[in-house]
Amino acid sequence: MPNAILDPTGRSGRAQAPAAGGASLAPRRADLAGATVGLLVNTKQNAGIFLAEVGRLLVERHGAAGVVARTKLAFAQPAPEELLKELTAECDVVVTGIGDCGSCSASAVTDGVALEARGTPAAVICGDAFRGSADAMAGLRGAPGYRYATTPHPVAVLTPGQVRERALAVLPDVVALLAAPGGAEGQA
Repeated sequence: MPNAILDPTGRSGRAQAPAAGGASLAPRRADLAGATVGLLVNTKQNAGIFLAEVGRLLVERHGAAGVVARTKLAFAQPAPEELLKELTAECDVVVTGIGDCGSCSASAVTDGVALEARGTPAAVICGDAFRGSADAMAGLRGAPGYRYATTPHPVAVLTPGQVRERALAVLPDVVALLAAPGGAEGQA
């Protein structure tokens, strides 16, 4: 197929055209007090440690009620429909990542946009080296300008202590993506 553009999410069919004005975000809570936080782990090396620490900090420092951790089977593919349904049914907000390569960053953004479309605020965390992949996928999914948090690349080679330090450093960005004073709807 000369000049064909392939959808890097692995889904068949044509890529979605961006919606006029971009996709809207789920309404934000005023804060995270009492919220159940979903952690969508993508199986990349250190992603589980990273997100577990983010979840722990959201409970400890921001009053979240608890966490629900789920792992998708393939980091380079979007979360299956059943997993998205489970997370949106059980959680008030979801944190996903970590995008520590181009394909997993694109996949994490796909998951974030899908969760937002279901009415669940999401915070996607990607390595800073993969902004191009993350931004391209946001546009492909109809959410140009979709906001996500970044952490310095790489994460996979860090010690558990270094991973926890990175989680602490990105925490303010995660909170800003999940909650807005007054519960105002976020802007894409």
